[in-house]
Amino acid sequence: MTATPATVIQIAESVVAEINAGDFSKKNLAAQRLYVPNFDLEDMKELRVTVVPREVEYLPLDRASNKFHATIDVAVQKKFSKGDAKEIDPLVFFVEELADYFRLKRLNSFVAARCVKVENAVLYSVEHWTQFNQFTSLLTLTFELAK
Repeated sequence: MTATPATVIQIAESVVAEINAGDFSKKNLAAQRLYVPNFDLEDMKELRVTVVPREVEYLPLDRASNKFHATIDVAVQKKFSKGDAKEIDPLVFFVEELADYFRLKRLNSFVAARCVKVENAVLYSVEHWTQFNQFTSLLTLTFELAK
C-alpha cells in the first residue's frame, strides 16, 4: 500500500505542476520541488524555479476539522552578467506573473487548496546580488483548506 504524501507536499507538487504547465513570459520552465535549494553558481546560468514547502499551520475550524494553512516558497533565481534593467526587469516581471497567477487560485490537481495570500517580501536578495551576481526573488504562497 502506497502512503499518501503529506498535504503540504501534495500542495507543493501541485504548485510545481501549475508553474511548469503555465503560459508565462519565461518558456520551457522546469520548476522543481526541493527542501533545500543548493546549487553551484555554474548551475545558475539557467533560470531556476524552486518550490519549497516551508510551514504548516493548523487552526481550529469546528469541533471536527481544522483550517489548514500551507506556506510554500517559490524561489526564482538566475545568474546575471551586468545586472542592468534590460537583464533584470524580465525576471521581476516573471515573479509578478507568478504572483498574479496564484492569487486566489485553486490548484488544478488539488482543488481543495486555495491560495489566500501571496507575498513577495524578497523582491531580490541584495546578498546574492553582491556576492554571486545572482538574481534571487522569493515569492511566498499561502494555501488554505479545511481538513
